[in-house]
Amino acid sequence: MDLFTPVHLGQLELRNRIVMAPMTRCRASQPGNIPSAINAQYYQQRAGAGLILSEGTQVSDLARGYLWTPGIHSKEQVTGWRKVTRAVHAAGGSIACQLWHCGRISHSSLRALGEAPVGPSTKQSTSTCFALDDGGNPGRVLCQQPRALTTLECRGIIQEFADAARHAKRAGFDGVQIHGANGYLFDQFLHSIVNDRRDEYGGSIGNRSRLLVEAAEVAVEVWGRGLVGVRLSPQGSFNDMGNDPTWKQQHLHLAKALGAAGVAYLDLFNQGWAYGAPSWDESFAREMREAFGGATMLSGGLTSEQGTKLISTGVCDMVVFGRVFISNPDLVERFRLGAPLAEANQATFYGGGAEGYTDYPSKFPPKREVRS
Repeated sequence: MDLFTPVHLGQLELRNRIVMAPMTRCRASQPGNIPSAINAQYYQQRAGAGLILSEGTQVSDLARGYLWTPGIHSKEQVTGWRKVTRAVHAAGGSIACQLWHCGRISHSSLRALGEAPVGPSTKQSTSTCFALDDGGNPGRVLCQQPRALTTLECRGIIQEFADAARHAKRAGFDGVQIHGANGYLFDQFLHSIVNDRRDEYGGSIGNRSRLLVEAAEVAVEVWGRGLVGVRLSPQGSFNDMGNDPTWKQQHLHLAKALGAAGVAYLDLFNQGWAYGAPSWDESFAREMREAFGGATMLSGGLTSEQGTKLISTGVCDMVVFGRVFISNPDLVERFRLGAPLAEANQATFYGGGAEGYTDYPSKFPPKREVRS
């Protein structure tokens, strides 16, 4: 097996094992954070991937942590996403919606009523988010101190994910992925230091896992077994999330619980591979796969050669590629042909229009495959 071998991922039949990573690009139409025609074009250009994971998509207004990111909690947003999914399907691709709550990685300027961010506790992150500064100008600002969610509000967030899962189905997605990684809300609940709660969502490893597991369960109720994934970043330090002594036990417990909940795949991000920071190795990836009992995909700045080795040696089932997909919409064909990869312009990663978004050329368009 290699990157180009077809694969069954839950209920999905995918033409290759190359996944486009969920990448925030901050180009949703305003007002309303609504996907538009330019977003549809961007995703359609990259439909050669076996599976596209959409950029993080907030499940409510309070879930937002960055300017100009799309949501999936309004009628207009669902209509906008339908343009995207139709465009991807017309090119023969498959796309899942990543459901996102940023938790404490947020700022009151992102909300009309100026509400403070929320999290498992009142512990403030030292990270920044993309919001409005004191002068009303967009930029990186320090995340504000969050308000701790009540137990009842935690249950309300589960309902928000259930509603978002239904909206994603109406928008024509092929499944959903829950964002449980990189220091956002669910990752905050998993963390033994950030989460100092004493209710059913804090304390033990099982309790700290509860919010994410319950969100996965309601998504599976909406979509059925085989169409829901979860993204995790074991031992990740992004967004002020390092130094959790329980990270390994936490994630092995979580993998088993998510498998029992009917989750189809785990998407595991390795910050060591991506950024050279401390992280887990292939042996832990195998442990997670065994504990989960289902398909896994790995990400972290991997090359096509590294991805092929991970698949051929049974470490994972699929490989996720991120930034190289930005500047290489025809990435799958470039990998297949061994062609050079174009460099991305980091200055255009976040916000703006077509420049650095839809204007990267496809020199090797894939053979046209139309879904039935």
